[in-house]
Order: sequence, then structure tokens, then C-alpha cells
Amino acid sequence: MRREETTIAKNRKALHEYEVLETFEAGIELTGCEVRSLRDNHCQLTDCFALVRGGEVWLHNVHIPPYANGNIANPDPDRKRKLLLHKRQIRQLQERVREKGLALVPLRMYFKENALVKVELAVARGKKLYDKRASMAERDSRREVERALKERSR
Repeated sequence: MRREETTIAKNRKALHEYEVLETFEAGIELTGCEVRSLRDNHCQLTDCFALVRGGEVWLHNVHIPPYANGNIANPDPDRKRKLLLHKRQIRQLQERVREKGLALVPLRMYFKENALVKVELAVARGKKLYDKRASMAERDSRREVERALKERSR
């Protein structure tokens, strides 16, 4: 039986706040209770970010609430978690982030076909206010065109 990718959480705010330049798929180091909590779709990616420190990539401000049926050994819900990447990828991320105005932002967290938890990490540049307005106007115009085409086809 083949499973498909199941999205746990999306960082929708990131797509509004940042212009995505490049994406990476990374594994994440979790405890058993955290994985069980993720299976119940309990995760919050808003205001989270990643940092490269000491040759490792760390994910900050991800909130995974304690598993309801867990025990006293549940980990801290807001702890920083290590991302699993190849050394070459980490060096590449480190070089990209050194550029002014670039940041590492997680876009989504999902289960892979083989039931492993993955994080889609993006190298992104922060949008200015006028960029946000332009993307909103573009989205609205695209929506209007789709509506017009739908009405025309009826």
C-alpha cells in the first residue's frame, strides 16, 4: 500500500511576508510524543524561522503541543529542533543567508510517503510593503479573470 504526502501545517503568512528564492526538503529531529501529536495535526508554524549555528540548522518558534495521551516526559512544546540536512546543503544555506536581507523560513511540514516528517525550508527575501500590495493586486486580478472565464463558459 503506497501512502501519499500528508500536509501537517503550512506557514501561509510566510508566502505573504517573503519572496521565496529557493526551497529545500529537510528532515527534523523529533521525539515519539511529538510525532504522535503531529499525527493528530497539531502544529503551528507561524512566526517560525531557522538559523545555521555551528554547522547545524535549528528550527525556532515551532509549537508542537504535548501529546494528549503522553506521559510526564513530554518535551517542551516550543523547544528548538534540529533540522537534518547534508553538510553540503548546510554550507550552501549558510552562504546564501550571509547575503543581506535573506532568511531561512519553513513553508510547510508534512509526512512523506514512508511516514517520515519533513520540513520544506525556503531561502527567502523579505517583501517591502509595495511588493505585498503588488502581489495582492496580481492575485485579485487573476481571480477576476478566472471568474470571467467561468461565467463565459456557462
